[in-house]
Amino acid sequence: MSKYLKLTVAALALAAASPAAAEKLGLGRAATEAEVAAWDIDIHPDGSGLPAGSGDVWTGEEVFAEKCGVCHGDFAEGVGNWPKLAGGAGTLDHKDPLKTVGSYWPYLSTTWDYVNRSMPFGAAQTLSPDEVYAIVAYILFSNDLVDDDFVLSKETFMDVEMPNAGGFIIDDRRTSEAHFVREPCMSDCKDSVAITKTVVFKGDPNSPDDPDAAPAATEAAEVEEAAVEAEAVVQEAALDPELVKDGEKVFKKCKACHQVGEGAKNKTGPVLNGVFGAPLGHIEGFKYSKTMAEMGESGVVWDEANMAAFLTKPKEFVKKTKMSFAGLKKDSEIAAVVEYLKSFSN
Repeated sequence: MSKYLKLTVAALALAAASPAAAEKLGLGRAATEAEVAAWDIDIHPDGSGLPAGSGDVWTGEEVFAEKCGVCHGDFAEGVGNWPKLAGGAGTLDHKDPLKTVGSYWPYLSTTWDYVNRSMPFGAAQTLSPDEVYAIVAYILFSNDLVDDDFVLSKETFMDVEMPNAGGFIIDDRRTSEAHFVREPCMSDCKDSVAITKTVVFKGDPNSPDDPDAAPAATEAAEVEEAAVEAEAVVQEAALDPELVKDGEKVFKKCKACHQVGEGAKNKTGPVLNGVFGAPLGHIEGFKYSKTMAEMGESGVVWDEANMAAFLTKPKEFVKKTKMSFAGLKKDSEIAAVVEYLKSFSN
């Protein structure tokens, strides 16, 4: 769906949720000017919506290295599975094209808007307008689209010509494919839906409904299940179940880089199973920052205090850490994540 069509659909949705509609349906209230302004940050292809400010290529190089390099590389070449932002010119007609800002993205406004709205990872919308201008200028330079003395601003925004500007068309499916649209059936529906049959696999020793189930196997399974439940009760007694539950929700901010639980694997960040009581940088095969590895070798371990300090301000606790996440702001969230990670200590 094109950006213009998305904006049209969004406008229609807002119209449906107007104060008049809200009053008629008895839902919600009209948004305040401040609330609308907080959401009204999108940038159009013609540059409308851009804030005041500017950023040059070399300032962008420094900001990019600090804020973006851990995922996208110092030269926008990409790290691991994180996307490349530079290169790929002339590859769109290849079997395996490299789609980057320089080869694929049609509008510079999309680049600016995405960086401003979503980056850096884990700390979205913390960049100043000058930092966004500088980062975008550096990305353009990395794609050989501007010279090294280029300064991006609201005034120079339209001077940049994106190579694939003509590679997109307006999405007209709402009109060109209107004949495929059918009104949904909303009559002669069933009053209720009920389960009328269950399936039991004959010969399954774990099925209590199977008459051929082996008594010994069933008894052994029950003993094993009781042991597992007993172990879980002992472990749960040492933890705060509600805090663990809250921590699982907060941990969603970490899941893009870290995994826990059975089958967890190293991703951009290491597995966090068994982290408590272990020295910093303890996962074999994972390439930690030099500082974290040295701290672990010196005897620093992950206890509650150290984990809380790291989650608050990672770059202060471990200098030059590779983790780009800015840190959690609320003490309650930090305590919840600590408790959640403790539940994977054994």
